[in-house]
Amino acid sequence: MGLGNVVQSTAASIADSRQGMGQGIRIVSALLVAAGLAACVRPTGDFDRARPSVIHDKLMPAAGDEAARLRGDPVSKFNYTNDEKLMRNRGWTLIRPPWTKDWIGGTMVELSRTRVLPEVEGRVPPDLYLIYLRSDKFQSSDARYDKIAADASGDAELVMPFCEVALRVKKADDERLRILQNKPVTTEETYDGAKARVWENRVMIKWVGQALRYRIIAYKKALDGLEIETPTRDRVWKVNNAIRELEGQVRIAEAGCDPDKRYGDDKPVRRSRIYKGWGLEREPVQK
Repeated sequence: MGLGNVVQSTAASIADSRQGMGQGIRIVSALLVAAGLAACVRPTGDFDRARPSVIHDKLMPAAGDEAARLRGDPVSKFNYTNDEKLMRNRGWTLIRPPWTKDWIGGTMVELSRTRVLPEVEGRVPPDLYLIYLRSDKFQSSDARYDKIAADASGDAELVMPFCEVALRVKKADDERLRILQNKPVTTEETYDGAKARVWENRVMIKWVGQALRYRIIAYKKALDGLEIETPTRDRVWKVNNAIRELEGQVRIAEAGCDPDKRYGDDKPVRRSRIYKGWGLEREPVQK
């Protein structure tokens, strides 16, 4: 999807959903500005870490919150806990394009990270990675294979550090919801904000699993292309082994970072009372 199409579809959605003409014009204008700014991918510093940016840290998230509300997605005004911040920082390295100069994928991710688009729509086109490998940045055909292996192995090493924080966040969310059920809440804003923050955290974890799955597709497509373009006998095994290692870690991320559920969960679940249709909880243990 091109940037122009993103702007048009976002503006059309808001125009259909607006409560009043003044609000619709204000939000459309904000999103048009945000989408234009998003063409400049989030700036990075040493080791491709995200650099602070007023545009990407303040202006675009503000526009994204309004867009999310108009879509009907929960939006929390709560401050982030330390672990919630850390989870998002670690998750960013896994949802951004594996090639950090990929401005198309980077723009899609940034629009989704700031919630101008739904989070799970921040999909990086998998074909662009092979285009990057074909560039003159790599003078050796073997170096292209080595790059895929290094990127896949590097991703695999980052999954468990992300999941360690994600599990702490999920545990804190469970406590948050327990308190919400057992204590009187003074305002509706507090009640809705707590539920919204749990929803936002769960979507972030889900997004990381989805993004890693797209990375695997990109790595496999790149390997298939290189095997035809520059065949080699002693690099394919190394790349395939790195991708298999990543696949094992991705299954954990897709299972909500629970290593015991990486191969699925066949126990029945029922809808939670508190989430009203978007959460799941298990039946109580029978003694």
